[in-house]
Amino acid sequence: MSVPLPSTFQARTVDVDGVAIHTVVGGDGPPVLLLHGYPQTHLIWHDVAPALASRHTVVLTDLRGYGDSAKPEPVTDDVYSKRAMARDQIGVMRELGFDRFAVAGHDRGARVGHRMALDHPGAVAALAVLDIVPTRHTFAHADAAFGLGYYHWFFLAAGNGIPERLIGNDPEFWIRSRMTARHSGGAAYDESAVREYVRCFSDPAAIAASCADYRAAAGIDLEHDEADAAAGRRVRCPVLALWGEHSFVGRNYDVLKVWREYADHVSGTALPSDHYLPEEAPALVTAELRAFLART
Repeated sequence: MSVPLPSTFQARTVDVDGVAIHTVVGGDGPPVLLLHGYPQTHLIWHDVAPALASRHTVVLTDLRGYGDSAKPEPVTDDVYSKRAMARDQIGVMRELGFDRFAVAGHDRGARVGHRMALDHPGAVAALAVLDIVPTRHTFAHADAAFGLGYYHWFFLAAGNGIPERLIGNDPEFWIRSRMTARHSGGAAYDESAVREYVRCFSDPAAIAASCADYRAAAGIDLEHDEADAAAGRRVRCPVLALWGEHSFVGRNYDVLKVWREYADHVSGTALPSDHYLPEEAPALVTAELRAFLART
């Protein structure tokens, strides 16, 4: 496996209640967990993680269903709920000896991080969310622009095996086309990382799991989110929101205003990129995360 991470990062598998989570650890200092989005793996952080490791113990994982982590069959709706995915990550960090830590997540990983902060407030000391607004907000304010810009949310959530069959016919085309369409002016993608995304996503079980992830977002995740809203549960830890000024999120939402409806202490800014901030603007992401972590 070609991995663009320094040899100081060591890989291991952590079993969390029977789900094997691929985990990579490097550095020394206060712990920070980095979570990836769709359709990547932990390697989306390949430039950011080594820089953060000079001051932090950096933990990178592949979410369940992605990368080299286990891909449980989605026999029930909750298998790929963000609640289940968050429990995985809590288990990983506890196995590594960390009961309290910071979390930074991009895309799907940010949604997992959001759920972690709600379900496990004692564990999450600080939360950084990259290029998202909360799932509940996106569905509540979905319009034609959202349907066209984020059509994959509805396509991947479709039933009857339709997205699995179509993506499985040419997964490399799907990944490269998705990433190319959401890149604007930043650093070029690392080809060795992209090849890893293709390798991992070419597994039919990974395609099925990712579709289940999006189905959960449109179903059971919303149920959990609505229950939190009704109970007045909010994110109490400090939140850093970063987004791409050219991304759909940056062009269509007042990101800080939205997050302040869900969290008590929110700061953040736009970066000169599109959706994949850790790959398009790694130096800026690193600087923002370092400053945020230093003050939390």
